[in-house]
Amino acid sequence: MAGQQENAGGRDDVPFYLSISGNIGVGKSTVCSMMGEALGWPAYYEPVADNPYLEDYYRDMPRWAFHLQIYFLSKRFEVQKDIIERGTSAVQDRTIYEDVEIFAPVLHRRGAMDTRDYENYREVFQNMISFLRPPDLVLYLRCRPDVAMARIGDRGRDCEKTIPRDFIVELHEAYEDWVPRARGICPVRVIDTERVNLRDDRDAQRALLDDIRALHAAKRGRADREATR
Repeated sequence: MAGQQENAGGRDDVPFYLSISGNIGVGKSTVCSMMGEALGWPAYYEPVADNPYLEDYYRDMPRWAFHLQIYFLSKRFEVQKDIIERGTSAVQDRTIYEDVEIFAPVLHRRGAMDTRDYENYREVFQNMISFLRPPDLVLYLRCRPDVAMARIGDRGRDCEKTIPRDFIVELHEAYEDWVPRARGICPVRVIDTERVNLRDDRDAQRALLDDIRALHAAKRGRADREATR
């Protein structure tokens, strides 16, 4: 990918936390990998291969939705803790907020998570809030549901073959509703992945990296001004 590596994962006095968000199949892991490599930042991926619930979940969502969501919530909180303790800039595949504001509500509305479990789940998240560090920037990767379905098919994960289209549609609608609200937590950049191919378009890669570096430099500048007050 265009650009040079930066701090290679070492400690940063003013770390920058970048998150990649979006629907299933939109291409988050690919962009997360490219960003991490180009910026020299550690990349944290959503647990898939070693996820003990994922295959069962796609076979029987009502039986396993709560278990899977608690697992993801725990793992993403673990990532947040690790990023803070390491004191390094980092890239994360999907934010903890998406679990709570996108996936859990959709599963609840679909009847895959009952109200008792849903309210318990949200209470667990509320107890985590004070320990969370919002991203300095969220890249929301957008594509239409049918494009997401095609990409899911192309990557060929066996456990995803039974994902219903209406589930992807509901997730897409939930994302579109969430993004304006997410801007109250942190900056959000929307990237239409049907128009911008970050995997192959080096000019688009370079422009995005320049923007991220500028935001990081601005954060350092604010920290320097605060330190001299």
